[in-house]
Amino acid sequence: MPIHATAIVDPAAQLAPDVSIGPYCIVGPHVRIDAGTELAAHVILEGRVHLGRRNRVASFACIGGAPQDKKYAGEETSVEIGDDNTIREYVTINRGTVQDAAVTRIGHRNWIMAYVHFAHDCQIGNDTIFANACQVAGHVHVGDWAILGATTLVHQFVRIGAHSFTAMGTFLQQDLPCYVTAAGNPAQPYGINSEGLRRRGFSTDAIAAIKRAYKAIYRSGQRLEEARQQCLEIQQQHPEVAALSEFLSRATRGIIR
Repeated sequence: MPIHATAIVDPAAQLAPDVSIGPYCIVGPHVRIDAGTELAAHVILEGRVHLGRRNRVASFACIGGAPQDKKYAGEETSVEIGDDNTIREYVTINRGTVQDAAVTRIGHRNWIMAYVHFAHDCQIGNDTIFANACQVAGHVHVGDWAILGATTLVHQFVRIGAHSFTAMGTFLQQDLPCYVTAAGNPAQPYGINSEGLRRRGFSTDAIAAIKRAYKAIYRSGQRLEEARQQCLEIQQQHPEVAALSEFLSRATRGIIR
């Protein structure tokens, strides 16, 4: 097992035989690392952390630190990270709190660039991209394939829908629906993420239907519930719109408008 001589790995840590641990890393006793994962120099894994298979963690990342929450009193909470993620330099991922899920969870195949912060109890899906210095507050949920531009700031408890997109410097203080592109401080909607949908195999008809649903929400002047009813009608012919209808039905902070 390739563990550098300067790394400090607690004997109780559970490591697959082919895990690679670079110089000056610190791996605590409640850490589990699955096959094929590599830690570069100076990575810190503390608390209860499970790293899945084939993850790449760059230098000075800190995963599993205590929540930045004054209510936290040392409870046994955790971080769970799936497979095939890239976690770049100086990323910080705090473990969960008992006031919520008690776990901060990251799915598979995510690309997390330098200086990104995930606070306690965040739930991150699959295939997302977080550009440099995104700051995500506690209890935030992010759907699959979402892309957040550099220095995007996300208020606590915000939900970010699948296939959505934010421009650099965006501040999200309300929910961002599926498929929607946002920019600004505070965030404003700027159409749907058409190019991203095309790249992921959405048909021309599906994208056109999503555009109609977007116009019902943002361009028709209707109340949100009226717009949702129109989305429900559109999804009868185009099931891709169902994700948007469901998102609207569960929005608790309101959506950006």
